[in-house]
Amino acid sequence: MSEKIRVALDAMGGDNAPSEIIKGAVNAVNRRQDIQVVLIGIRDAVESELKQYSYPAGQIEVVHASEVIATAEPPVAAIRGKKDSSIVVGMNMVKRQEADAFVSAGSSGAVLVGGQVIVGRIRGIERPPLASIIPTKTGVTLLLDCGANVDARSSHLVQFARMGSIYMERVIGKKNPTVGIVNIGAEEEKGNALVKETFPLLKGCAELNFIGSVEARDIPAGVCDVVVCEAFTGNVILKMYEGTAATLLDVVKQGMMSSLRSKIGALLVKPALKKALKAFDAAKYGGAPLLGLKGLVVKTHGSAKAIEVENSIIQCALFKEQKINEKIKEHIAAKNEK
Repeated sequence: MSEKIRVALDAMGGDNAPSEIIKGAVNAVNRRQDIQVVLIGIRDAVESELKQYSYPAGQIEVVHASEVIATAEPPVAAIRGKKDSSIVVGMNMVKRQEADAFVSAGSSGAVLVGGQVIVGRIRGIERPPLASIIPTKTGVTLLLDCGANVDARSSHLVQFARMGSIYMERVIGKKNPTVGIVNIGAEEEKGNALVKETFPLLKGCAELNFIGSVEARDIPAGVCDVVVCEAFTGNVILKMYEGTAATLLDVVKQGMMSSLRSKIGALLVKPALKKALKAFDAAKYGGAPLLGLKGLVVKTHGSAKAIEVENSIIQCALFKEQKINEKIKEHIAAKNEK
């Protein structure tokens, strides 16, 4: 049997903890025999929830953490002050190589701070970006940075593009992924100071399949595989993307139920509609990895349900199998030597 992939999971983080988190963990180990999940949280609460499930003995263990970092807490103070929180305990397991990855639906700020302060950056990485997979008309696109670095320099965006390309090729399986930079127009001379400075640098990277500027309206159409920007822009795009999708779905549902004729029509289109909506379900791709750290840290949505948690755990296994960190280290080291 192959070596177990050990994933530390924050059982107390997120709106649906611990129930949906634990359900996702159980589903993951029942799906793959080579995964071991370490549930980190208040032992009594975690073990009480676990009792209702059946799973392979030895594939799930519980590590007690007496504290929980709330979403509203200042991230730096929380990481420093709550040493026995589920987030800090999980991060330290990755740091000590007692776990291959850490997954949390908890405080985004605490996860981002903990990733850099506790796990640490790969040598040569200037800023680790949060990379989110978003569904598009043609498949998926990787958007980064979508939450870690609100202010960034051109050199940061170039590293984001390189790491994003490695991730898309190795984890998602997209060969020679195309790369674009978020801009307000297609012309090279458009954009703010950051975009204008970054554009020629990306254009000059021979190893990148750079296609130029990408407008936000073209992202859902799948115009490119990797989209780079600083986190302020990326987070706005991501939240607008999610909000628009939820609103459109609500409007469509209301329209279908507005009359007897529309209800009959809804029954006819239901199979095709379900298939289309399933293709646009981002939860099946897991969470957003914080790329460029010495170990893998994955942030899922605060509202994550079991399916997203399950797929985030599977995502960690793919990350390790494809040796993404090693590839990033090799790539950055090669660039630093030039």
